[in-house]
Amino acid sequence: MSTHDSLTAPMAGADSRIVGGVQLDIVRTGTGRIKRAIYPAGFRWSTHMKPVTGTETCMHAHVGFLARGRIHVHFPDGCVQEYEAPAAMAIEPGHDAWVMGDEPAVLIEVDFEGDTISRFGLPADHRHA
Repeated sequence: MSTHDSLTAPMAGADSRIVGGVQLDIVRTGTGRIKRAIYPAGFRWSTHMKPVTGTETCMHAHVGFLARGRIHVHFPDGCVQEYEAPAAMAIEPGHDAWVMGDEPAVLIEVDFEGDTISRFGLPADHRHA
């Protein structure tokens, strides 16, 4: 039996880097990017990424597919979103988030760098419907 895990295996041709303990693999496609983010168990944005970004909350929108793991998202107004793989995700900017449990979370995202919010028609910040 093979122990190869294609979900986390190295990606040929990807721009690969580790930022705040997160393994990022990015491939440009047309005017956008496909990103694989592997968040390790124990990862929390406010602990691991806040010192890197210098912002109080994550100011990125995340649109994608959670292929593995569980993620808890918390907004300053107290709103909570929880995702468990397999799940589609669309998270507005202005959040903290962390991996729940002992398993890494693997998120496959589509983004347009600074235009992600407008291209997907998302609000610029978290709002209640």
